[in-house]
Amino acid sequence: MMNIRKLNKRTVSTTFSLNELVPKNHIIRKIENAIDLSFIYDEVKHLYSPYGRESVDPVVLFKIIIIQYIFGIKSMRQTIKEIDVNIAYRWYLGYQINEPIPHFSTFGKNYSRRFKDSNIFESIFSKIINEVISLNFFDDTSVFIDGTHIKACANNKKSKNEIVKKTARFYQDELQKEISNDREIHGKKN
Repeated sequence: MMNIRKLNKRTVSTTFSLNELVPKNHIIRKIENAIDLSFIYDEVKHLYSPYGRESVDPVVLFKIIIIQYIFGIKSMRQTIKEIDVNIAYRWYLGYQINEPIPHFSTFGKNYSRRFKDSNIFESIFSKIINEVISLNFFDDTSVFIDGTHIKACANNKKSKNEIVKKTARFYQDELQKEISNDREIHGKKN
């Protein structure tokens, strides 16, 4: 007998917890259980005022970036769209299904205003990387890089071995472009 799925079930209300919906072996659970990001509060507390409107939780800002890089999402705008519909990501950030996710420009505004002229990102990411290495989550046997913008050099005698430090500030330009484009589309000043 052929079953025809009725679409009216889309509007049925039900009670559940996000914890029940995220599989026990999901990588996001493993990350949450393995890496304690609570040290971030002490790192950034001097950058926040005790007055005014409450900000987005600084740990959430860093977890958004972790989601972006672990799952290979190319832009902050797309990352926020993915978080908006992905239950596991919402669970990781501590956001309920009906709770609005911060706008993608929130990260850029925090980066360019609150964290400007500080090395807070480098400091925090260094601690996270050290934690990842100490937990043996880091495999340095293979290194993959995007060579799109590397100048070709066919002469092997001219090659140099260099260790290049890539800072978190690299992504600021990309984020600023996204924010500027969004502001232009919506007729706002930059």
